[in-house]
Amino acid sequence: MGRVFLQDIESEKAYCCRSCTATLSQESEIISRNFNGRGGKAYLLDKVVNVYKGPSEKRVLMTGLHTVADLFCTSCHSLLGWTYIFAYEESEKYKVGKFILEKAKISNTNTCLSTAPLEAPSEEH
Repeated sequence: MGRVFLQDIESEKAYCCRSCTATLSQESEIISRNFNGRGGKAYLLDKVVNVYKGPSEKRVLMTGLHTVADLFCTSCHSLLGWTYIFAYEESEKYKVGKFILEKAKISNTNTCLSTAPLEAPSEEH
């Protein structure tokens, strides 16, 4: 497997993976804070980075049947939430293409992993 390259976000308020601090999204991408994940509160977001999708599956959620794919951190492979692939109810179609990040799996402390190249140590004697 090759080297993992992470995307960075230019934002004062970024959300990161709680396990490895990889940048995931920013405050302005939050559509709603009134969602629930498997383990509690969750956010619905318009855009996320540094994640990959698992296989699509039909899942009965609190709002009905949806086709979703789990989201995993690109850096540490932690399960973070899911993305909506298809909504069967007309009133739920606004979620398609959006992302759920579980609050317990993310951090918003502005300590996200920087993706800037590391400087070589100076050789001053």
